[in-house]
Amino acid sequence: MNPSMKNFPDIGVQIAQVYLPKAGTDLQKWAVVACDQYTSEPHYWQEVAQLVGNAPSTLNLIFPEVYLDQPGAPARIAAIGHTMDDYLQAGILAPHDGLMYIERSVAGKTRHGIMLCLDLECYDIRPGASSLIRPTEGTIVDRLPPRIKIRESASLELPHILVLIDDPQHSVIAPLTRAKTQFDRLYDVELMQGGGQLAGFAVTARAQDEVVQALRALAKPEVFAAKYGVDQDQPVLLFAMGDGNHSLATAKAIWDKKKPVVGMEHPSRYALVEVENVHDQGLEFEAIHRVLFGLKKDLLAGFSAAFGGRFSYTELESADAMMQRVDGAQGTMQAIGFMGGGQTFGVIEIDRPPSNLAVGTLQTFLDQFLKDGGASAIDYVHGAQVLERLSLQPGNAGFYLAGMPKSDLFKTVILEGALPRKTFSLGHAHEKRFYMEARRIA
Repeated sequence: MNPSMKNFPDIGVQIAQVYLPKAGTDLQKWAVVACDQYTSEPHYWQEVAQLVGNAPSTLNLIFPEVYLDQPGAPARIAAIGHTMDDYLQAGILAPHDGLMYIERSVAGKTRHGIMLCLDLECYDIRPGASSLIRPTEGTIVDRLPPRIKIRESASLELPHILVLIDDPQHSVIAPLTRAKTQFDRLYDVELMQGGGQLAGFAVTARAQDEVVQALRALAKPEVFAAKYGVDQDQPVLLFAMGDGNHSLATAKAIWDKKKPVVGMEHPSRYALVEVENVHDQGLEFEAIHRVLFGLKKDLLAGFSAAFGGRFSYTELESADAMMQRVDGAQGTMQAIGFMGGGQTFGVIEIDRPPSNLAVGTLQTFLDQFLKDGGASAIDYVHGAQVLERLSLQPGNAGFYLAGMPKSDLFKTVILEGALPRKTFSLGHAHEKRFYMEARRIA
């Protein structure tokens, strides 16, 4: 274990050595958005490649998932591993020891976070998990193999993972915001493609110790029990996944496979993440919508067959009218917006739904519809404009969902377990985490 690492096993945290691009690197070309964004918009990634050119960039260290089903995937994965080694050997990345404080300003809002490593021994992706670190949604198993292939042969990890703490008193991160003038600024860059501003600061040793103590206070069983109205023997949930469930699940899968061989002190036991407070005013939960491609069966007839008299459909004149009705829905019936090729808009309502959340009811139906050959493919998209553009193309259909209140997240996960997959998103696609920091894992 690197002596610069500081481990705090009682809260599942390591303060890691982080690698940053060396001075003089064009950071606007270095930082690109998370690989699982714009998955139905190849033109976005083509523009990124044009902007980057031959400059050092995290684009060369990740696998944009828009290319998952295209030829050449194995060669692209192999190239990622070689490029990581090349960047390290060429000195493009330089090590930084100690906690980092992060600010991200986009769309008139600023989010605040810290860079930590989380102990994968404290993370469990199985349904009903009661671990210190927990997933917030079900895992799409099909998304893991390419990520596993990349990480297995990688010398570096570059996280787009955002992990949340439930800190209503703002005891962990807010003190760093107030003290940031005392910290050295490590980077400050305007991100490409409307991604806003990103700045990173080196936290002092004293402030770092205060962060650790504040996290320990949140993790006290009596504090946890009082906050959520549960018994003190209820296992503490300190860290809940915000973005990057599948990336952390990948890291966990590889660690479980490797640890009998490499031992418990190996760097792959940990995963680098950004931690943010769910109560941060700059952090917004957005719904994740669904698009079906290549429809082969009548969707509304499918809903009618699945739900019988509990299903109703109201056609509306526009997308705006549909969204207003879904966003304002009250009562026991679940409302799901519908739009399809041919400029069709409407609201699906389900009485006595099988899931507590509309997204759960919808996803269960869509899984079966796809299994029965009702459509060729599904994608999960951010933003009403993208949803409308894709859904109204011939042969496609889309589903609009209202967002969930972020204040409900922790209590829902504690009492009900992981949410249906792709329930919420931390902001729109351009607001997602951009890759900047790296950590050696081999």
